[in-house]
Amino acid sequence: MDTEAEHTERDRSSGFPAGTSPTGTEERSRSARSVGHLSTAPARRVPGFSPGRLSLGRLSLGRAGLLGVGCAVAVLLFSAFVVQPFRIPSGSMEPTLQVGDRVLVNKLAYRFDAEPERGDVVVFDGTGSFVQQPPRENPVTGLLHGAAAALGLAEPAETDFVKRVIGVGGDRVVCCDKGGRVEVNGRAVDERYLHFGDAPSRVPFDIVVPQGTLWVMGDHRSNSRDSRDHLGEPGGGMVPVGKVIGRADWIGWPPVRWSGLEPTGAFRDVRSPDGAHG
Repeated sequence: MDTEAEHTERDRSSGFPAGTSPTGTEERSRSARSVGHLSTAPARRVPGFSPGRLSLGRLSLGRAGLLGVGCAVAVLLFSAFVVQPFRIPSGSMEPTLQVGDRVLVNKLAYRFDAEPERGDVVVFDGTGSFVQQPPRENPVTGLLHGAAAALGLAEPAETDFVKRVIGVGGDRVVCCDKGGRVEVNGRAVDERYLHFGDAPSRVPFDIVVPQGTLWVMGDHRSNSRDSRDHLGEPGGGMVPVGKVIGRADWIGWPPVRWSGLEPTGAFRDVRSPDGAHG
């Protein structure tokens, strides 16, 4: 038997050329067509998903974040140099100012050769006069608290105070006259802003205010630690003009108390030591 001829005939009858198999060239071509078909089919889209929308969302969030930071910096700068909210922490200035009031402190009031006047309500740094050594605190905590206080969101620093100016440099302030009133340069002061039932002072004093300093007192005299309480300490209770942060000109919060702090007429008859109206 011719086995070579038999193998050749079997190859022809199977439909494939001699020396090839069903997994040969034709099958590889079919596989290639299948791969090509899969690669050109359009990808199925996830409903509601858009890469462009995602990128735009991230960009919008980034811009919003930058805008927020910019606004915060602008507000802090405005608070640092123009007007600063100040939260009233105690009742020492009642009834003029109440606990929780946010007053707006005008920092430009004394910037252009102007100085505090008698009757002004001022916010000042009491370091060296009311507080000899400021309390130690964590720098980071202090920074955050300072920023919150600058926006009126937190109580002021323990070294910041709000009081009314009673005497300026050169004034002689005495308490009390025969009628129980405070005298400034020999003139009795009718302090109608005092808390109801309070005496002008239950502590007698007779001082001359050094130049460049202020004698300050609270309107709620029986509930105020002020210049009277620091007479025997360094500085004698006098507040240096350079320590004044600004003048409280408006009550900004709560809304039911929106108002300006009008100048008092209590000192209109007081003359300066040189004889001029102060």
